[in-house]
Amino acid sequence: MSLVSEIDSYLKELFPIARSITGLGNRESLKILQRIAPLQVEEYKSGKSVYDWIIPDEWNVKDAWIKDSFGNKIIDYKECNIHIVGYSIPVHTTMNFKELRPKLFYDNRIPDSIPYRTSYYHKDYGFCVTKKQYEKLKSINTPLEIKIESELDPNGSMTIGELLIPGASKQEILISTYFCHPQLANDNLSGFLMTAFLARKLLEKKDLKYSYRIVWVPETIGAISYCSVNEKQMKDIDMGLVITTVGGSGSFGYKQSFNIEHPINRIVESTFMDSSIDFIKYQWDIHGSDERQYSSKAFSINTITISKDKYYEYPQYHTSSDDLSLVNGSQIYDSLKIYLQLIEKFENRVLYKNTNPYCEAFLSKHDLYPKEGGTLRPKLKGKSEVDVILWLLFLCDGSMSVEDISLKIGIDKEIINDFSIRLENKGLLKKV
Repeated sequence: MSLVSEIDSYLKELFPIARSITGLGNRESLKILQRIAPLQVEEYKSGKSVYDWIIPDEWNVKDAWIKDSFGNKIIDYKECNIHIVGYSIPVHTTMNFKELRPKLFYDNRIPDSIPYRTSYYHKDYGFCVTKKQYEKLKSINTPLEIKIESELDPNGSMTIGELLIPGASKQEILISTYFCHPQLANDNLSGFLMTAFLARKLLEKKDLKYSYRIVWVPETIGAISYCSVNEKQMKDIDMGLVITTVGGSGSFGYKQSFNIEHPINRIVESTFMDSSIDFIKYQWDIHGSDERQYSSKAFSINTITISKDKYYEYPQYHTSSDDLSLVNGSQIYDSLKIYLQLIEKFENRVLYKNTNPYCEAFLSKHDLYPKEGGTLRPKLKGKSEVDVILWLLFLCDGSMSVEDISLKIGIDKEIINDFSIRLENKGLLKKV
C-alpha cells in the first residue's frame, strides 16, 4: 500500500470517532495511532489542578436525539456527532419549540452544514443543526422529546499521547498536535494523523542530531496540563512545531513564532523557497492553537505552524462540511513532505562561531586580503570577496546558520558555505 493510500485508510477509520477534550473516543483514536508509531498513552486525572486550570470531568455520550410526537428522529447524534454541543449534560424531557429554541445552534453562513459548538466549562446542553433542520423543528407545533444520554465522571481522566525520540544531543525539539474535535477532518484530524506518520519517519532515521518530544493532546487544556506535568523538560526546549489543519486543498501558509528574529522562521521560509512554493505568512498573534501555551513567558518556546488551509481561513471551518470531501491522503502527504524537509534543515543546520571576536581579523596575515583590486564578482551581487568574509566574521556568533546568513546578506548559500569552509580552514571560524 502506498503512503497516500495508507493515510486515506486511516482517515476513513478515524473520522467517525467522537472525540472531545476527554473520553473513550480519544483513547480509541490514540490506540489506532499506535499502529503507526509507538506512542505512549498517559492519563491525567479529572480534578487535577494544572496552573490556573482544573482538568474537567471525563465526558462520554451514548446517544442523543430530538423526536417529534410520532417518535420520528429529527436530529440524530449517531448520524453526526457534531449534532450536540460538546460537554452537554444529560437531559431527557419534552418541550415545545419555543422552549427548545435557545438550545439550538445553526450557522446562516453555511445553512446546509452543522456548526461545531462546545460548553466545556459551563454546565449546559444544546443541539447543533442545519438551517433546514431548524426550520423543520420550528414548523412542528406538537411537543418535542429531547434526549442526551451523556455522563460526566469526576473519577475519569484526560488522555494524551507522547513519544520521545532520542538523538545525539539531549536538546529537544517539540512537535505537538491536538485531537479534541469530533467529525472535523482538516481541524484537526489531519494534523493528528500526519503527526503519527511524521513520528514514524523520524524513527526510521538512525543519525538524528536533535531529540524530538512529540505530543498528542486535547487543545488548550491538554497542552496546559502537559506543560504542568513536564515543566522542567518543557522549560529546556527552545523551538517547536504545532501541527494543525494540514489537509486542505488550498494554499500553504505558516504562522511565525512570537520572536520573528528566531532562526525557526528563516528555516521555514527557506524550506518553502527551496521547493518553489508560494506561501502565506501569518504574523504571530495571541489567538490560535497551542502555541499560545508553549510560548507563554514561563516556557518561551518559539513554535511555528505550517498549514494547508489554515484554521479560521476556510469557509468550512468548525462545521460538518469540514469532512473527507475536503481532506485526503494526497494533501496530507504534501504537508508531510514539507515538515520532513523542515526537519531535515534542522538536522543539517551548520552553525559557525568567530574564533577571534576581539575586533577585526588581520586578513592579510591569513592571506585573505587581495593584493590587487578587481575582486568584485557577479555571483557576489556587487560585493567583493572581502565584503563576504567580513560579513561572515561579523555574523558568525554561533546562532546563525549558513542559510540564515545567506538570506541576511543576499548571497547564495552554496557560496556562503564555500567561504565558511575557507575561513574554517584558516582557523577563523569553528563549527558549533
